[in-house]
Amino acid sequence: MTTSYVVSNNKGGVGKTAVVTQLAFGLARAGQKVLVVDLDPQANASRRLGWSFDHANPVPTISEAIKANENGVGEDAVVTCAGTHMDGSPLSIDLLPSRPDLENRISEAGAVGAQRRLVRALTGWTDDRYDFILIDTPPSLGHLTQLGLAAADGVLIVTEPEFDSIEGAVRVRDFIEAHAIDLANPSLYLAGIIVSRLRSQIGEHKFQIDGLEEIAPGKVLQPIIPERSVYKDASGAAASITDYRTAAGRAMTEVYDQLTATIQNLAKEAAR
Repeated sequence: MTTSYVVSNNKGGVGKTAVVTQLAFGLARAGQKVLVVDLDPQANASRRLGWSFDHANPVPTISEAIKANENGVGEDAVVTCAGTHMDGSPLSIDLLPSRPDLENRISEAGAVGAQRRLVRALTGWTDDRYDFILIDTPPSLGHLTQLGLAAADGVLIVTEPEFDSIEGAVRVRDFIEAHAIDLANPSLYLAGIIVSRLRSQIGEHKFQIDGLEEIAPGKVLQPIIPERSVYKDASGAAASITDYRTAAGRAMTEVYDQLTATIQNLAKEAAR
């Protein structure tokens, strides 16, 4: 059974795409088959998973799949990522890549049924192929994010332990509660909140985490992701943190392996 999660925040720069890509690597290390859907026109998730658009040899992307508005058409745009396990064997991560012209799909928001176009693109081929689908979204609650929300089982909100980021997280939570039925996805739920970029020496970070526990009791997922330079190194190099065989790299790999286990348990509980 496939579990699909939108990864979201209504504020940019919170580390959302880093979580999507490293969580995809983590799930693949755990033997899960993963599809990443990049719904952000910045295409950062696509790049960090090793894909880039070749203008000399163009291929379909998520933009064409959404525009087509046909059942199953997303399968034609899937590419396989080139990551490996630590033993050199291939990771099972597929990608529906993005590029900047995905912005053009926003102008189609007023078309009848437009919010269901990603649902149609994924219909008929994903359930038998993947254990998890992770949908990266832009830092908004507009049309592109709504495409993801309409197609997902649950929502994972990523936030920094800072006031503005948590306000963005709250807006996502409230949007789900108010509009899931409008997206023809009334069973959509908040699966959890992932806190990223924690700097334990900053008192404000602890204060904000305590407040987040009160705002969303039982939804703050463990472990919390600390701020580490190796994390930025991996994002810049389009690599898994497992590629960094330093103490910091091993520590961050352990963090993500623990978070992976948490996400797998969430999926099992939701399926009961």
